[in-house]
Amino acid sequence: MSKVWKFKDNIDTDIIIAARYLNTSDPDILAKHIMEDADKDFYSKISKGDIIVAGENFGCGSSREHAPLALKAAGISVVIAKSFARIFYRNSFNTGLLILECTQTDDINEGDELEVNFGGGIIKNLTQNCEYKFEPIPEFMQELVKAGGLINYAKKSL
Repeated sequence: MSKVWKFKDNIDTDIIIAARYLNTSDPDILAKHIMEDADKDFYSKISKGDIIVAGENFGCGSSREHAPLALKAAGISVVIAKSFARIFYRNSFNTGLLILECTQTDDINEGDELEVNFGGGIIKNLTQNCEYKFEPIPEFMQELVKAGGLINYAKKSL
């Protein structure tokens, strides 16, 4: 069970992690600055395992891997959105951040408690007592997330 933090459409990578912090790739430093241009206190409000829910085109903008890396390091367990920018989608799996596409994100409210059943493709909204389906994740992408990202996956495969 995880708490929802809600965002709108077209959340770009500059909102996820501002360019002024790109002088480091240290995940712990990046984590402390996630979403701060949208909410300066965001990092202090979240707990490990929390979920970000958004609309269309999450992760648009530049192709930096810092964005999914920062979200993962901050303890965000999954990002659920109607759609993701293509490069953010790929970078998320490469860094081991789980993302799910679900067309019903408008029905989920900030503060709702969610439970995600990956095998069943179901998101349970425990607050509203309802369920939503999400697009299945290809098996190879699931393996990347389980391994913690592409580098770890490659190391295990050697």
